[in-house]
Parts: sequence; C-alpha cells; structure tokens
Amino acid sequence: MQQDIERILIDRHTIANRVRELAEQITADFHEKDELPEITIVPILTGSFMFVADLIRDLPLRMQIRLISVSSYPGTSTTAQKAKVGSDLDDLPASLAGSHVLLVDDILDSGQTIKLVSEILSAKNPESLKTCVLLRKQREAAMQQPVDYVAFDIPDEFVVGYGLDYDDYYRNLPDIVVLKPDVVSESQEG
Repeated sequence: MQQDIERILIDRHTIANRVRELAEQITADFHEKDELPEITIVPILTGSFMFVADLIRDLPLRMQIRLISVSSYPGTSTTAQKAKVGSDLDDLPASLAGSHVLLVDDILDSGQTIKLVSEILSAKNPESLKTCVLLRKQREAAMQQPVDYVAFDIPDEFVVGYGLDYDDYYRNLPDIVVLKPDVVSESQEG
C-alpha cells in the first residue's frame, strides 16, 4: 500500500491534535448551565468510523450513538451519484424532540450527503442539530454547505486513509493521503 501513496496530506499526529481540539469546542458549545447534556451522535458510515471513534473518546458527554449508512460514492464516481440513505436510518426514533444531535461525516465534497441526512434529522424535531466533518474540500458546493465543525479544509483532491477509502481499500492508513494518479486510473480501467 505504501507504494501507492503520492504524498501524505495530513499526518496522524496533526489529525489527533485537531480531533482533540474539536472535542473541546463541541463540549464547550454543548455545555449548558454548568451541566453537559446528553447528546445523540449520528455518524455516517463507513468513512467516518475512525474519526468518530477518536472524537467520542475525547467528548466528556453522556451520549447515544446511532450509526447510519449513506452511499454516494458507488465505484469510482464521487459526485455524479445522488446520496442514498440506508434502511438503518429507519431505526432512529420517530422523534428526536428534546435531543441534541451531532451528525458526523468523513468528508464534505458535493454537500449532498450531509444536506440529505440533516433534512431527515431536522424533520424529527431535535432540540438542536449540529454537523461535524473531518474534511471539507475547497470546492464551491462544499464551501456553500453550512457545517458547524470542520477539522480540515483540504484542496479538491481525492484522498484516502483514516477511514476514507478507494474501492474499499486504504481505510486502515493512519494518515490522510493522496494516491498516485496511476493507482487511481488503473483501478478505474479494470
């Protein structure tokens, strides 16, 4: 796998430090009258699993975790497909009234996924709904989508590692990396 990497975009130490900072910011924002409320964390799988695992370890909040799946990256196409919500979203309570919800995603690219899931969650009437992404690409659609917490703004490049994949590979890389162009083009051909 190492031979497939063109360069490291964000190393594991920078990621760990920024995740801790985000956790502190989220904790401060959810702090109410000297108390920390219970929150419902809704990670979008599969790409956010490493990010959310590290994030929740640094959140001193009582929480429920409701995993959901949304597919918007079939094969090698990234933004041409519309986001499709998995049936696990039906497992969420019919109402989230009184709940503080934190929606977590790995990457904000087209903005379709986080917009769709935010609309679905908002319809369940939570007390509050905040959004958090590990990465936001510097492209018009992503920059126009409102997000409460962004760990990193990155160039408009295809990245993998730290949970993000390319055809289900490279998720286990501890850094966020850019693959060599020939690796991506070979996989698209075959």
